[in-house]
Amino acid sequence: MATTPQGGPGIPGCPAPDAHPRPGRFAMPANACDTHMHVFGAAADYPFVADRSYTPPEAPLEQYEALADVIGFNRFVIIQPSIYGTDNRCTLDAVRDTRLDARAIVVVDDDVTSGELERMHEAGARGIRINLLFRGGVQFAAAERLADQLGAMGWHVQVLIDVSRMADVTRRLGDLRLPVVFDHMGHLATGNGLDDPGFVAMRDLVADGRAWVKLSGAYRLTAEQTPPYGDVAPFARALVEANAERCLWATDWPHPAVAVPMPNDGALIDMLADWVPDEAVRNRILVDNPARLYGFGTH
Repeated sequence: MATTPQGGPGIPGCPAPDAHPRPGRFAMPANACDTHMHVFGAAADYPFVADRSYTPPEAPLEQYEALADVIGFNRFVIIQPSIYGTDNRCTLDAVRDTRLDARAIVVVDDDVTSGELERMHEAGARGIRINLLFRGGVQFAAAERLADQLGAMGWHVQVLIDVSRMADVTRRLGDLRLPVVFDHMGHLATGNGLDDPGFVAMRDLVADGRAWVKLSGAYRLTAEQTPPYGDVAPFARALVEANAERCLWATDWPHPAVAVPMPNDGALIDMLADWVPDEAVRNRILVDNPARLYGFGTH
């Protein structure tokens, strides 16, 4: 049985991912991309920030690559987690070391230099993350100050917010002059309903082509305990219907800070088939959309 590390005083630990992932029930297309995952390295090499919301178990790159082989990914996007603050070494080292095709989303302060951004671009970074949910995240000011430079580099802003609590911020993101990517379908509880003002604001940005959204993290929205988390399906389908050209998909491996029993990644893949039964549309979400956003197939 997977163990949960002790997070320290007031900091909860996290369970490990399912050690026996299974494939999904449909064959992954060539060049399918997992657009959101994390690597947690050895604490001695990559120390956590003291002010954090959780402490994860080690989740090395090799374990993720084995999962990718089972599922059928050969492209992925590694997301800087809040537990490392603005120390992006673990994230960028994984891009350097992987045998797969990878990009990164990093976290920076608003005083980051142009030289630092350029070096991270060369290392595979293609955007910055704003985390307004977990301690250790970076706030909105960095994206506003850096918008012009990030846009010139072809980068985007990825946001982790609960849109139901931040409808005003959601609308404000549409004015950033940068592509915006919403994590985990806006991270709102399904009990808020499809008419929630924040969800509507996000959906409208997606429909207008001003934002992208990740069809991921269903276990963060659901009121249920096990897949397929049927209460999430209407939200995913509404976003695909709004604009399938701006939808992405991801595992969110190794599923940190999950409040429900740890799901098998194969079960998460199966949910995509339910949400998007049309194979051609599903393949755009898995292959074409991430290739366009993250620049896969280009140098």
